[in-house]
Amino acid sequence: MAVRTQNFRTAFTLVELLVVMAIIAILTALLLPSLSRTRVVAQSASCQNNLKQLQLCYHFYALDNDDCLPPNNFVYDIMTQQPIDSGASWCTNLAPFSGDFDGIKKGLLFPYNTSPAIYHCPADLSTLETAKGVKLPEPRLRSYNMSQSVNGGGYTNVIAATIPHFTKMTGIKKPYPTSLIIFLDVHENEILDTMFGIPVDIDVWSIGYWWDIPANRHNQGCNLSFADGHVEHWRWKVPKRVTVPRGYQQAVAADEWNDYDRVESGFRQNFGN
Repeated sequence: MAVRTQNFRTAFTLVELLVVMAIIAILTALLLPSLSRTRVVAQSASCQNNLKQLQLCYHFYALDNDDCLPPNNFVYDIMTQQPIDSGASWCTNLAPFSGDFDGIKKGLLFPYNTSPAIYHCPADLSTLETAKGVKLPEPRLRSYNMSQSVNGGGYTNVIAATIPHFTKMTGIKKPYPTSLIIFLDVHENEILDTMFGIPVDIDVWSIGYWWDIPANRHNQGCNLSFADGHVEHWRWKVPKRVTVPRGYQQAVAADEWNDYDRVESGFRQNFGN
């Protein structure tokens, strides 16, 4: 008796493979935006946690030092490539140029949290560079600056005489602690020394210019901490770009005055308030 055998197909046809590949491509295209948004949200949350940790260090320093705010004295002149003042400060890292942790470890806040990671925003992908602008492969160590409104009493007399600042935590008024910016995420093409500056109402000649530019890497926004300890995410009406060489003033664009005024309102405006 003859026995019939049945042949079973064990491989896909080319058409079937193409259909499967097309389905995978469609699913990938659908999922990628969602995964990208999730990554952006996660990075922003991690950045806000870093700022919260720095804010706690700031608070602990004041508690340990008779209510005095951490000195904020590291100001750098990019023209001479020398510090204008390099006394004791919360940090002395030169963000774009220095891969040496000493500027962080010798800062006055480091004993309160010895993790260098809290000084760097996870969304900041910028790398170190030479003073002549040659890009290096190593990631930077720092993404955040402290406001000029915080204890600049150790500056050279010229700077201290022209920029209002608070020296004690209990003296913070106008803006009150809920509104006074302490730390903020700084644009990677602008960050240099450890102070974030902006003209205030006593400097009428500079109003309308950015001295420093906040970050734009968190969904067209940046993260900031405030003197009462809370942290916020601010989304800008206009994307923040750096259009001048590092260290130069940048004019406020016609459509970004709301953003500029919002930042300026978080700084001490005069010596008398």
